[in-house]
Amino acid sequence: MSARGIDARALCRYLRLRPVALIVQKYGGTSVGTIDRIRNVARRAIATQKAGHDVVVIVSAMSGETNRLLALAHQAAELPDARELDAIAATGEQVSAALTAMAIHQEGGRACSLLGHQVKIHTDDAFTKARIKTIDGTRIVDTVGQGLIAVVAGFQGIDDAGNITTLGRGGSDTTAVAIAAAIGADACEIYTDVDGVYTTDPNVCPSARKIERITYEEMLELASLGAKVLQIRSVEVAMKYQVPVHVRTSFSDAPGTWVVGEEKSLEDVVVTGVAYDKGEAKVQLLAVKDKPGAVATIFGKLAAKNVSVDMIIQNVSTAAGATDVTFTVAKTDLTRVKPLIDEIARDVEATGVRYDEDIVKVSIVGLGMRSHAGIAARMFELLAGEGINILAISTSEIKISCLIASRYTELAVRALHDGFGLDKK
Repeated sequence: MSARGIDARALCRYLRLRPVALIVQKYGGTSVGTIDRIRNVARRAIATQKAGHDVVVIVSAMSGETNRLLALAHQAAELPDARELDAIAATGEQVSAALTAMAIHQEGGRACSLLGHQVKIHTDDAFTKARIKTIDGTRIVDTVGQGLIAVVAGFQGIDDAGNITTLGRGGSDTTAVAIAAAIGADACEIYTDVDGVYTTDPNVCPSARKIERITYEEMLELASLGAKVLQIRSVEVAMKYQVPVHVRTSFSDAPGTWVVGEEKSLEDVVVTGVAYDKGEAKVQLLAVKDKPGAVATIFGKLAAKNVSVDMIIQNVSTAAGATDVTFTVAKTDLTRVKPLIDEIARDVEATGVRYDEDIVKVSIVGLGMRSHAGIAARMFELLAGEGINILAISTSEIKISCLIASRYTELAVRALHDGFGLDKK
């Protein structure tokens, strides 16, 4: 796959001045949730084509359709086969693609719907969570070359054996960005039910504001820390192939947020956004024998069972010659891994295990952290000023995360957001 990447402002000028630009537009489930909304998508795609551009549209299943299909599968079988789950789940996008193509015809345009196997989106064979290996963009390029709008079903592909595969939740975002990279598109527009990326969740913090431009790295961190605007893998692909991504709403013509490569002006912003994630649980192994190999045993056994661990803290226990080991796992994994953790506790001679699901991870993200000192201290001061105790801390080059009691979520987010001046332009 290949893609061209340019400055966001230059791209805006480029799209206005270049006679023909190749634009990929992705519409989520809310945007195609009803026939009226599908007609709105059709009109948008036609308007972009009439402005002189080649257009490729990627569609998700209609809102709620994938859940309906999976519910049917679980009615038919208590533990449905993963291959068959993908076969049924992929039909949601097939319906959306055909309906969108029909609506484009009805609105006076010309379109052709294409499925994953017709585009030749090749994936591995990890059913329900497949990863794209290659994309043959020939069919798409030929379609738009004939003056048609190519409408591609997102979320799906085929493996080497020709089986239908799906890319996991939010996979249509990944489809769109990967296709944009494969065909050398000038931009990938992600249309969703929000009008861009915000400095934090507006539902939690009323002073949150829309970000005009954000780097791939910052967006990747925010997505991994709980922001749900873009799927993580789609950002990874965009960053790898330098695909400019424009996140915007399909319900207005207002500009959204450009996700672009690193620019000097963006480094001047110390903190770009605040994220929070309520999806983690804290595990504490008490009074582990403090000897070489104990920690390796704990996390080696968790890794062997594909249990992802996030924050880790090791501190001195009240018991002599022992240490307490604290870490977080996804809440959705906790029931499954409790027997394993109890086994590990016995292996490392821990005196007990404590679990806490009433926690939240709050994080600040910003490219400017690389060159500005004192950001962590300021974050801790802001939380302390609100009487919020920090249970654990983790950092990366452009991110600082703190684990706190979940009852402080809104207070912490607002304190950090406004304390770092994100309420001001």
